[in-house]
Amino acid sequence: MSATLVKPVLYSYFRSSCSWRVRIVLATKEIAYDQMPVNLVKDGGQQLSAEFQAVNSMQQVPALKIDGVTLSQSMAIMQYLEETRPNPRLLPQDPKKRAQVRMISDHIVSGIQPLQNLSVLQKVGEKKMEWAQHYISHGFQAVERILQQTAGCYCVGDQVSLADVCLVPQVYNAERYKVDLTPYPTIIKINKALLELEAFQVSHPSRQPDTPPELRA
Repeated sequence: MSATLVKPVLYSYFRSSCSWRVRIVLATKEIAYDQMPVNLVKDGGQQLSAEFQAVNSMQQVPALKIDGVTLSQSMAIMQYLEETRPNPRLLPQDPKKRAQVRMISDHIVSGIQPLQNLSVLQKVGEKKMEWAQHYISHGFQAVERILQQTAGCYCVGDQVSLADVCLVPQVYNAERYKVDLTPYPTIIKINKALLELEAFQVSHPSRQPDTPPELRA
């Protein structure tokens, strides 16, 4: 059987924001896939097992088996999906808007999320809540200012893009860590609009195969 005819397999954790990004893109592009849950906290973290290390040597989720290859890092996965399954587009054709989408995405993916990642917070210890709040708030201050210049209905104009895909899971994280979002009205408005879209709903952490019963929507 051709590699392109085999259903993709996503290694994911229900509450991983990086995994959620990929789930949003898969849902937006209507790509059917199987999901392999990887519990990041049970038994010290299933991602640290030798079995999963064979899938992703960084021992992180997500990882996606697709088209005969295994890809890790959410941005690499999403860009591959955009290049190989371009409809609907998640990167604008206009070079300036495309750069803005990538800029916003990188602010979140590189400048905010890694600083409140599980492995980092485990090292921080008792001050992990304060740590997460500080770095999310610092990043959101910058993102809010950018969005005031680029936003329409969504992050860049009126079309859903990879910037939106990155924003919603980060807002979810901010809410988990009890960040005061009132200083970021543009972020709040865009997040609310995106959560009304089916792709963002079906991929939500509350609706995954490995979501604990008490956290299900």
